[in-house]
Amino acid sequence: MNNKKLLSLFVTLSLSLSTVTSFNLKSAKAETINEDVTITILQSSDVHGRFMPWDYSADEANIKGSMTQIASIVKDVRSKNPNVILVDAGDAIQDNSVETFNKGAEQPMVTAMNYLNYDVWAMGNHEFNFGLDTLKNVTNQFKTGQAIVGNLYNEDGTRFMPAYSIVERSGIKIGVIGMTTPLIEKFEAGTDHLKGVHTTDPVEETKKVVKELEGKVDVMVGLIHMGEDNENEITNTGVTDLANAVPELSVIFAGHMHKQIDGKLINGVLVTEPSKYGERLSKVDLTFKKENDKYLLKDKKSNVIDVSKYKSDKELEDKLQPFHKALRDEANKVIGELKVMPLVPDEQIKGIPEIQIAPTALTTFFNEVQLYYSKADAVAIGIENEKAKLNIGPIKKKDIAFNYRYTGGETTVYEVTGKDLKDYMEWSAAYFNQLKEGDITPSFNPTRRNSKYSTNDIFGGINYNIDLSKPAGNRIVNLTYRDGKEIKDSDTLKLGLNSYRMDQLLSKGGALEGRSNIKKLWSSKDEYGEDAGTIRNRSIDYIMNVKGGLLDGHVAENWSLLGIDKLSKEYDLVTKLVQKGILSVPTSDDGKYTNIASININDIPKEELDNLYTKNEDDNELPITFDNNNDKVESSEPSNDSSKTNINYSDLPKTGSPIGLSLIIILGLSLTATGVSILKRGK
Repeated sequence: MNNKKLLSLFVTLSLSLSTVTSFNLKSAKAETINEDVTITILQSSDVHGRFMPWDYSADEANIKGSMTQIASIVKDVRSKNPNVILVDAGDAIQDNSVETFNKGAEQPMVTAMNYLNYDVWAMGNHEFNFGLDTLKNVTNQFKTGQAIVGNLYNEDGTRFMPAYSIVERSGIKIGVIGMTTPLIEKFEAGTDHLKGVHTTDPVEETKKVVKELEGKVDVMVGLIHMGEDNENEITNTGVTDLANAVPELSVIFAGHMHKQIDGKLINGVLVTEPSKYGERLSKVDLTFKKENDKYLLKDKKSNVIDVSKYKSDKELEDKLQPFHKALRDEANKVIGELKVMPLVPDEQIKGIPEIQIAPTALTTFFNEVQLYYSKADAVAIGIENEKAKLNIGPIKKKDIAFNYRYTGGETTVYEVTGKDLKDYMEWSAAYFNQLKEGDITPSFNPTRRNSKYSTNDIFGGINYNIDLSKPAGNRIVNLTYRDGKEIKDSDTLKLGLNSYRMDQLLSKGGALEGRSNIKKLWSSKDEYGEDAGTIRNRSIDYIMNVKGGLLDGHVAENWSLLGIDKLSKEYDLVTKLVQKGILSVPTSDDGKYTNIASININDIPKEELDNLYTKNEDDNELPITFDNNNDKVESSEPSNDSSKTNINYSDLPKTGSPIGLSLIIILGLSLTATGVSILKRGK
């Protein structure tokens, strides 16, 4: 190789290396300038005692959601990104029998939070169900993070808890602001659970905290125990009002209403909520870019994780095993025996719960318990569990909890007028849809069906009918006392029901809004104590001590739906067609709620109706015909002309079509040609 070629080669290599070196230096510099940091915030809310994948009221596994399954998700997310913040929006220590441990040295929900290194825990309304001393006992066990609630104040004007917590990841500071629904004062009315404290407006309080945090954090988020919309139409009790009033919040992590919200933008604020019972986990990714030594939020996105798809974390399960065993042992204690009949019949039509459309031995039992202890004239009960069940045989503690879901539910007696009672009953009866012509089955109002709690109350101690042919507000008929005497608007009665329901009825927009005449007379909790006074524990006492451990199942036929004939041939046919899968009960778009519309006679295939009305020659039913154009069902009188038969003309071939005429001509020509051929052969 000559010198010129050698020199040329070295020059080329030198330039190449210079270019590569220059490119790498520029790339490294650019990477430093444009370095992005993503912080992931995981949120649980309204877990309600599901520390293990187990339903202690049913005493069976439930893998829809639990803290042990959430643990698997948290570990997975942290393995991919160390910058994770873990928060909870409240309602952790009530339900699924977990409140059993609230006064002890260790609450299993908090044990799980500490194991997972939760950073922040905002208080929910159910955290206050047991009094402030109990709440302090539980929150003092929370060692890995900060318990917060900004809109609860002591009498001396100081906050009951810190309003916020600052959590830092990779030099980025996140201010987490906590608020709870101000309606806790209504929820806990008549108790001393909030003695010495009072709530403030969560929206106005958040504005104050935002000013306190200015200059201290890079981003502010809300950890708010309120739903998307205002509750009971009360201003500033929903996070929509909060987002509109405080756009400084980058994200609002909502709770309370047991809804799934998957990253909804409200006034530029990202809103998410992870449903209920640990079934979902909200995940928000905040991406920051560093500019001039300051981190700026570049992007925010969210999704909701389905917890049921994850296995339970065995290490956390081992830590929680003693609590699991203790609750199972308690749940299986036998308190009596059920005889005569099951408390709830099977669904006649799948998807239409009998517990909501007819008197049952279960609602009879709970209302008898309330009547016995309260001495009220009338009582009301709401059954949250559509799968309620209790068969003949041993009755265990778990059976009571399974069938009456509200852990702290009690009976409070109020003095009301006959008009107050009827207006309440009309509100409850509006749970049903009004019947349309041809409707065979009863159905439920989709909005009420989608409510956080059941709003279909069953009344005891009185007689009544609900006429579904009438519009809402005019359905309660034949309203009488047990002795058959009419209940007049001007009458004064003692009405027993859960205080939570009465607060709802008396609140803004409620059926009894502004009724100052309604007075509290008695409470089972005042009479028997905070725990012993619950409907659950009164029911246990009733079986064991009043009934001597033997309960005869029976149904108080004191109410019914008018406009529905469950003994009709049409209702029986619908039952069979649903069983066969030919028909199905209308369901909400998300598949959560059944029976949001009635099954109508026009929904039934016409051949099934033909069979129904013609299968017995001796039947006196009117024959069924169908309009040829739209196949609508029509009823007609039998013809007096004995020469006529009931022909369904829609089954006959239609004439007049050009194609049909052509076919007839071709067929005729073919027959003619065949005939000619035969004649020729004959010759």
